[in-house]
Amino acid sequence: MKKISLLVFLIVILFSMSSMAQYNNLWIPDTLSGTTFNLTIKDTFSQLRTGQQTITGGINNKFWGPTLFVNKGDTVHMNVRNSMNDSTTIHWHGMHLPAVMDGGPHQVIPPGTLWQPYWKINNLAGTYWYHPHLHEMTFEHITKGIGGFIIVRDPQESALALPRKYGIDDIPIALTSRRYDASNQFVLTNTTYGDYMLANGTPNAQVSLPKQYVRLRILNAEIERGYNLGFSDNRTFYIIGNDGGLLNTPVSATRVKLMVGERVEILVNLGANNVGDTLNLKAYNSNQAFGFPGGEAGISGQFGSLLNNVDFTVLHIKVAATTANPITAVPSVLSNNIYWTAADATLSRNLTITGGQAGSNQPFVFDNSAFSLTNINKTVNLNAIEKWTVTNSNVFGHTFHIHDVEFKIVARNGIATSVGDYESGWKDVMYVPRGENVSFVAKFDDYSDSIHPYMYHCHFSNHEDDGMMGQFVVKDNSILPLNLLSFSVIGKGSTVELNWAVANQLDSKAYIIQRSSDGKVWSDLEVINTTDTSNQTNFQAIDYSPMFGINYYRIKFLDKNGDYTYSNVKSIQRKGEEFDCRIYPQPTKSMLNFLFNDPAYQVYYLKVLDKVGRTILMMPRPILSKGLNVSQLPSGIYYLQITDEKTMKTITKQFIKK
Repeated sequence: MKKISLLVFLIVILFSMSSMAQYNNLWIPDTLSGTTFNLTIKDTFSQLRTGQQTITGGINNKFWGPTLFVNKGDTVHMNVRNSMNDSTTIHWHGMHLPAVMDGGPHQVIPPGTLWQPYWKINNLAGTYWYHPHLHEMTFEHITKGIGGFIIVRDPQESALALPRKYGIDDIPIALTSRRYDASNQFVLTNTTYGDYMLANGTPNAQVSLPKQYVRLRILNAEIERGYNLGFSDNRTFYIIGNDGGLLNTPVSATRVKLMVGERVEILVNLGANNVGDTLNLKAYNSNQAFGFPGGEAGISGQFGSLLNNVDFTVLHIKVAATTANPITAVPSVLSNNIYWTAADATLSRNLTITGGQAGSNQPFVFDNSAFSLTNINKTVNLNAIEKWTVTNSNVFGHTFHIHDVEFKIVARNGIATSVGDYESGWKDVMYVPRGENVSFVAKFDDYSDSIHPYMYHCHFSNHEDDGMMGQFVVKDNSILPLNLLSFSVIGKGSTVELNWAVANQLDSKAYIIQRSSDGKVWSDLEVINTTDTSNQTNFQAIDYSPMFGINYYRIKFLDKNGDYTYSNVKSIQRKGEEFDCRIYPQPTKSMLNFLFNDPAYQVYYLKVLDKVGRTILMMPRPILSKGLNVSQLPSGIYYLQITDEKTMKTITKQFIKK
């Protein structure tokens, strides 16, 4: 009887080993390229395990989404349709773009709605990604598999001898893991880590790679787990890129830590292998320092996992025949990035990770303050170069991500030389280990918006859902305010009267009254020379021909040295000239045209709603000069909600679609 039991046990073990050796071909996401991208987010089913299918989510696919190829300098237009039953968002991770296009928690896409953001690609060539970012739902939506790669190309990267045959010697790999219940469904409660590895949504993945240098673009798309990556034969590989593009020179390594949200591009040489050889890309996660995500003991429970604190394979590699025109060497120079330094920063900020103590029932947060959609945590000046230091004196490591900018890590624990060579490039995610602090420097340029904020947060989606997130707005405060005793703008019939008072004129040379239609482009109205008014403290100017709509005014103060500063800005809108527009034809079959009562008006946001109030279309800063195409809408009554860029006033217009 004992012999039979032993035999059964051995058969089970051998069967398990055999099952583990059954690899599946790595799914390579399909690609979209150009300047217009159609993306549909949908609920799906995927056959990830034997038996019942798993409820998943994808973008144009069952799991994950297409890889978007874009070129630096192009303006891209995204048509993002939410066909799920839940509201969601899509964040363009790593992209430098206007906040209203960013896809954070404020840009919610309701079910059945089309969202149409657009922006100019200013990023360097590199590996970026897109994923959901709806507050308190990010964990669930990312777990379902919603996301995708963005690959930016530029002339500098294209001139290098690097592998770039997508799916052949240039391979995108999204690493993650999942836990399943008895019905093969993803476990979404009381769980942090997955038990089973997925690469691009493929369980037990394998890939055939040619006998030459190959390029792996690796993304940690986990909920929380980190990866200490290396090859099973400990061969050397070369790190050529971080989150925000190429490093200046390759960095040789046998291991690289990759935390949630981070990307790394590596070159590995298979040229010395024989065709048919195999090796594994592995996570060497055993015996990591306390606080390493995925280093916890235990194989079950909220913080346990079959993959915790062990070494495991993430991708099985088979060596195939060499391709035509193979890459056989690593370039010695990759880029000429000029990085910000701590000395460049004109303002320093500090963030502290708090909460999360065992038994406290308090989630991890920043500075003892949980995230609120209505609370702006930081205000940053446009074009400011700032140094941020994130301190983690807490019980666990975290990844920190900030939207809009790529930054340079300048110190770990206050020591510049402690920054690893592997993280020496442009970054948008950084790992902050337990008991340490990390400093970075970034420039907040190009885009300002006092309404829509950008996010900063822990990129563990369960942590950000629990409130480990803050938000900041970038304001154009390049105008230094002149401290006047008073400054008023009053409408007087067909004219506008400006009055201001000052303390004295000892250092003054002139006051220049300036006017603008948009608060951005200014023209001089009048110059008052103060050399003849040295004893005067009260002044008046009159605009006899104000523009239609809103007029903005400011005073430029010129001193005796030729230096100048500005007053705060005042605006006035005469009665009967409020933001409004006419839409035509009514009814329409295809195009709606817009005639604004002031040609200077610009639309900040436009929404189309059906007759029951359901949002159908969302367009941030739409270009309406050629009208709005509504030909795809079913016949019926619809409403436009149009928000003005200047005043943020929203008007509602009805139209009929034939």
